[in-house]
Amino acid sequence: MSFAGTYELQSHENFEPFMKAIGLSDDLIQKGKDIKSKTEIVQNGNHFVITVTTGAKVLRNEFNLGEETELESLTEEKIRSAVNLVDGKLVVKLKGITSVTELSGDLLTNVVTLKDIVYKRVSKRV
Repeated sequence: MSFAGTYELQSHENFEPFMKAIGLSDDLIQKGKDIKSKTEIVQNGNHFVITVTTGAKVLRNEFNLGEETELESLTEEKIRSAVNLVDGKLVVKLKGITSVTELSGDLLTNVVTLKDIVYKRVSKRV
């Protein structure tokens, strides 16, 4: 399955509680909550480059499936981890946070869990 493409955020749930839980300031949370982020995924076999642009903030991670690498978190911290393909979904764990990304047709769904807080993002291919 190819995740390659460009996706625009359509909806998200639990944005504010999740961002507070990971330590973002109220100011940054207010600025970010209404911005329609864009996700670009370039995939060549097991090699991925994922770039998420939210306003002026750009988060870019490059990795090979199953290989430990340095990934940048939402708080801009660099964390060593491996992204794996599990049942057709991209799964990664970063310091107590689990991220699961799934593609269904033109919808890219990302569910990020920290303890009992579940942040869900749904983006559509553009």
